[in-house]
Amino acid sequence: MGKKSNHYKLTIEEVALKDPNEPLKDGITLEFDNHDDIFKIIDVIKDKELFEDKNQATEFGLGLKLFSEVMLKNRNHPIFESFYPSFSAFMKTLKSQ
Repeated sequence: MGKKSNHYKLTIEEVALKDPNEPLKDGITLEFDNHDDIFKIIDVIKDKELFEDKNQATEFGLGLKLFSEVMLKNRNHPIFESFYPSFSAFMKTLKSQ
């Protein structure tokens, strides 16, 4: 039986802060699973040219997949109760673009 999810490793580092007097924080490395191929999702969003800046397409795709996977895994959590139906409608709209 094959894997049911893809496994990723994400590292994020502060490069510069708007307040130059603030010290940079240590980076964060996170490993996580997602049922979708995140790189393919980002490519699809870039191809749709939803945003003028292709970097924003990457930011959007990554943020969307991180958020939506947590929401799916916790769909019965009260924090998502009122949002889940709207998110489903949003995803249908996004996929139709």
